[in-house]
Amino acid sequence: MRYISTERAPKAIGPYSQAVVADNFIFVSGQLPIDPENGKLVEGEIEEKTIRIFENIKAILETAGSNLESVVKVTVFVKDMGNFSRVNAVYEKYFSNSKPARSFVEVSNLPRNADIEIELIGVLK
Repeated sequence: MRYISTERAPKAIGPYSQAVVADNFIFVSGQLPIDPENGKLVEGEIEEKTIRIFENIKAILETAGSNLESVVKVTVFVKDMGNFSRVNAVYEKYFSNSKPARSFVEVSNLPRNADIEIELIGVLK
């Protein structure tokens, strides 16, 4: 097992790793729309927040030796299901060449009162 950490993504805000590699899989912890340079939540529309999360995830995957095309399962947590189509519009740009399995779940709250959190599982290339 190998723990993944990169300065190109936000530091974990609790006792966990940004990601863990086990066998040929990479498990990326739930990512919030946090700017890794200042540690603050991104403000603005849900699209901007989703982009920030995927840029953080890309950095974590690259550090582990993987990429978005190797993702097999994504879980999206949102506080407002009304953002489904707006998040999908961004999501589709990041997964234009692949279609991983996905769950999209509305929740009552998220850490740091964020509007969205995304976790995923991928394979190493």
